[in-house]
Parts: sequence; C-alpha cells; structure tokens
Amino acid sequence: MLEHNQQAPVGLEANSTAPENVPVWDLFVRVFHWSLVACVVLNQFILEEGETAHQWVGYVASALVATRVLWGFVGSTHARFSDFFPTPRSMLQHVQSMLSRQPAHHVGHNPLGAAMMLTLMALVLSLGLTGWLQTTDWFWGDETMQEIHETLGATLIWLAGLHAASALVMGRIERVRLVRAMITGVKQRF
Repeated sequence: MLEHNQQAPVGLEANSTAPENVPVWDLFVRVFHWSLVACVVLNQFILEEGETAHQWVGYVASALVATRVLWGFVGSTHARFSDFFPTPRSMLQHVQSMLSRQPAHHVGHNPLGAAMMLTLMALVLSLGLTGWLQTTDWFWGDETMQEIHETLGATLIWLAGLHAASALVMGRIERVRLVRAMITGVKQRF
C-alpha cells in the first residue's frame, strides 16, 4: 500500500483507491480479441491444415493483428501501445508488487499482460508469414517450413492457454472481472 504522501508510478493506482467500474476496452479491441480467438480455434481445432479455408482464416487473423497494430497508435487511450508498452523496469515493478502481495492496479494491460499480448500478436503474424511461404515456389513442400509453422502454432496455443489462465488468476488477485471486461469493455471491481 502506498503511504499517504507517495504517488503510484504513472498508470498505476493502489488497490484501495481503484475505481469500482472503469471503461477500458473499446469496441474495436473487444471485436478484435474475440475474432482472433475464433480464428485461432478454427485453425487449430476445426479446419484441416493446408486447406483453402485454413489459409484464409490465417490471412484474416494476420489482417486482424495488422489492424490492431495500427489501432495501437491511433485508437482509444487504453488501446494505444503508449498506454501499456512493457519495459523491463515496468515488468520488474509489476512482479515485485505481486510478490509483496500488494499488486498495483493497472487501468489497461499490466506489463506482463502487455508482453503476452504483443507476443501472441507476433506469433499470429509469424504463422501468417510461414503459412503463406508454404504456398510459394520457394517453400512448397518444404518440411522445415512446415515444422516451423507447426511449432509456432503449438506455441501460440500454449501461450493463449497461459494468457487465459493468467486473466482468471489476475482477476482474482486484483479483484477485477477481467474476462467480463473483454466482453463489456468495463473493468468492474468486486
């Protein structure tokens, strides 16, 4: 807990002073998130690898991420990278606050969540690139490129699962309905 005369680092609030309901995720961010989830689920669990539908869903996922990157520069306050871009220092401070059992409240993404989000987006773009490369003359039937693509896909699924579990755990720790916020756009404390 911060002393009365101390200030929290920029973007942070002590849990006791965090507002009850805070609008945070705009409609674009929420539609992007759930559309990307749908693309990943379709390509990993439903559509056949290498088929046209699999390819097009991969291209849609890549286009979604590219659009989200643009939105990270021109979108609403908490959608902008400048609001949450993780630095080694901010991630260390976040981990220290968690270990001290006094987690700081972040209106937008916390630093570890931001790092995860950026990693997941980079994986989706890498999957789009390696998938497309397999359709070119250079890499048609190339087993190494197929293995890279499959490894990226498996890594994406594993990290997406970790991301979902972390959202549930952090929601409990910070006493914020994080999953609901990704549906309603409002972080609600409980």
